[in-house]
Amino acid sequence: MEREKFIWTDHYNHPVPWDSHLSPLTLPDMLMAVAREKAFAPMIDFMGRKFSYAEVAYAAKRVARGLHDMGVVQGDRIGLFLPNVPHYVAAYYGAMMMGAIVVNFSPLYTIDELRHQVEDSGTRLLFTLSAKALLPTAIEVMNRSSLEKLVVGSVAGALPPAKSLFYRLFKGSEIAERPHDPRIVDFSRLIDNDGEAPAVAIDACTDIALIQYTGGTTGVPKGAMLTHQNLSANARQVAMIDPHKGEVDRIVGVLPLFHVFANTCVLNRTVADGGEMVLLPRFDAGQVIKAVERTKAVYLPGVPTMYQALLDHPALESANFSSLRVCISGGAPLPLEVKHRFENITGATIVEGYGLTESSGVVSANPYEGLNKGGSIGQPLPGTRVKLLDREDATRDAEPGEPGELVFSGPQRMKGYWGRPDADETVFAGDYMRTGDVATIDADGYIRIVDRLKDMIAVGGFKVFPSQVEAVLYGHDAVKEALVIGIPDPYRGESPKAFVTLNSGMDIGGEELKAWLNPQLGKHERVVEVEIRAELPKTLVGKLSRKELVAEEKAKAAQRNETE
Repeated sequence: MEREKFIWTDHYNHPVPWDSHLSPLTLPDMLMAVAREKAFAPMIDFMGRKFSYAEVAYAAKRVARGLHDMGVVQGDRIGLFLPNVPHYVAAYYGAMMMGAIVVNFSPLYTIDELRHQVEDSGTRLLFTLSAKALLPTAIEVMNRSSLEKLVVGSVAGALPPAKSLFYRLFKGSEIAERPHDPRIVDFSRLIDNDGEAPAVAIDACTDIALIQYTGGTTGVPKGAMLTHQNLSANARQVAMIDPHKGEVDRIVGVLPLFHVFANTCVLNRTVADGGEMVLLPRFDAGQVIKAVERTKAVYLPGVPTMYQALLDHPALESANFSSLRVCISGGAPLPLEVKHRFENITGATIVEGYGLTESSGVVSANPYEGLNKGGSIGQPLPGTRVKLLDREDATRDAEPGEPGELVFSGPQRMKGYWGRPDADETVFAGDYMRTGDVATIDADGYIRIVDRLKDMIAVGGFKVFPSQVEAVLYGHDAVKEALVIGIPDPYRGESPKAFVTLNSGMDIGGEELKAWLNPQLGKHERVVEVEIRAELPKTLVGKLSRKELVAEEKAKAAQRNETE
């Protein structure tokens, strides 16, 4: 590939060469290498209880031996239906040591959502917890699918002794009864062995480590097949761009590990760097603030809605965040107002990046230090190539200076979709993968996402980018969150409509906001309505989600048509 196509190489602001080499590496080998070098260093802090690298590595080896004894063989799919608990880490690496393929499932899934993905992936065995929010769902799915066994852990067993006793005494209402069923095995029984499992030969570049389902924002979720090298390379790419690599590395792990963002930027990145994860089972702004203060955490990855929630919490102003250096934001565009307010209050830097399930997590990021362009997703990670394709014809590159569909290539690019060769044909463009996001690349090689191809609103032949209208809305002091969608219009095909939530103490009507907004927009961009809501729909990771609003408006339009 010609050098002039890679404009960022002449202006690269990450602290390593763009063409840094990343040799093939499996995830278990990555963990074991650190466990040998830093055996007694803390790897996990779970509610105050510490687990060293040696302890986690030994637990993973015992999971591997236990799975072997249960008949699990290389290539079998092993599901994790777990929140952020130590069991997750041991099961994740232990299953991979056996050459099994991990499948991540959200703990918030309904029975039908979980059953569909269990069947689609062919998951044989599922790890979960003895919690009422999880175990009954897992049992029901086992009774209605090809799932063969459950391995059930106890949260109390992973807590410090005092907290463990408290949990057993006062959280009994949250603990689910385990039925006597030979298909259900206690986690403690599974790992009651010496950890000596037969060695399995794993090809880092071709063997699948993880099936990670997409968010399904534009249809039925698809399982991205991520190899060991995809995941280990992306973890190392993220670790490499930290100019403070080798110093104190303590990260708050409140983003859910079942999601690819946290899987790479919290779990695997931390292992690649030999750091420590402060695991929290769920997001609560007050608990996050306490965790940062208690552990003197250095990193806090999150999605924009998390930073907004922290800003809304009364304890933030007086919190001691002096240890906090970098907050990595991803999953959705970061409003500049949120970035600036959070940085001013905490003294930390919010670094915005970009990635997707099919990229193992991360494609690009702003530098931790130096030129950090607000509103951009930064420069490509080391070893990552990006370019823009014509929005109307993906066989051609976009015209110079014009927005185009962002495509990328690199060691983190997925192998393909599980059981979906039809989808592979449409998503790959040679060595590159299409993202569906429309972007621009400036003279310094910094990328800006303009919008998603599928989110663009067709207004009488004109294309409207919702994010551009949302950016104007965020300029109003009253607006906390904003989403713009296209609603059916009998004359123009579609018309833009805005949905917003308001900042605390603000009182403004939709018509007033509309009157403020529309004069700042092009004629075809002007919204037909601004609807004020108490909250906007979000994905499982906390990203604002348009699909629910689109479905609502389509249902309203259909109902109107029936009554006319």
